[in-house]
Amino acid sequence: MAKLKVAELKKHLKSFDKEDLIRLIVQLSKTSKEAQNYLVAEVQGEAAIAELYEEAKNKIKNEFFPQKGEPKFRLSEAKKAISNFAKYTDDKLLKTDLMLYYVELGTDFTSAYGDIDGPFYDSLASMFSRVTKACDGDLDMLRNFGDRLEVVYSNAGHVGWGYKDDLAESYYSIGWPEDEGAKQ
Repeated sequence: MAKLKVAELKKHLKSFDKEDLIRLIVQLSKTSKEAQNYLVAEVQGEAAIAELYEEAKNKIKNEFFPQKGEPKFRLSEAKKAISNFAKYTDDKLLKTDLMLYYVELGTDFTSAYGDIDGPFYDSLASMFSRVTKACDGDLDMLRNFGDRLEVVYSNAGHVGWGYKDDLAESYYSIGWPEDEGAKQ
């Protein structure tokens, strides 16, 4: 299937009258859950975003610590919940919170079930790095996540596979203000 370029789409949409645009958007909302969630977030705002955030958070938790049954710990499903949420809103704080939550649960999962494998810890360390990059130089983000970053880093000490070393590289790359967070 040929890909529709944004410029071409805009040009075509400009030729639509209001009723055609409404019909197109309604049809688009019926094509996928993702399209519907995006439109809900756009139309209903913060309340819908809060609901989508909780839904994503529950999906992440369910992969590590489900209410029923055994953990599946499908990292791809947990990461998909984060990336889908990011498509619905540009809320950096909530997206970063979900990313850190993923790392926290992965680290807690190891405490509960024992060592997993290298790719598992690589995924957690990669996500931790994304969180530290989001926090680096952003005092508000550090205030929101600094303590949690420190707890994850501290809790990584019992994990094998060089996990804590991987986290250390990201953790100590943050430009911590003198009165905030970790000191080298």
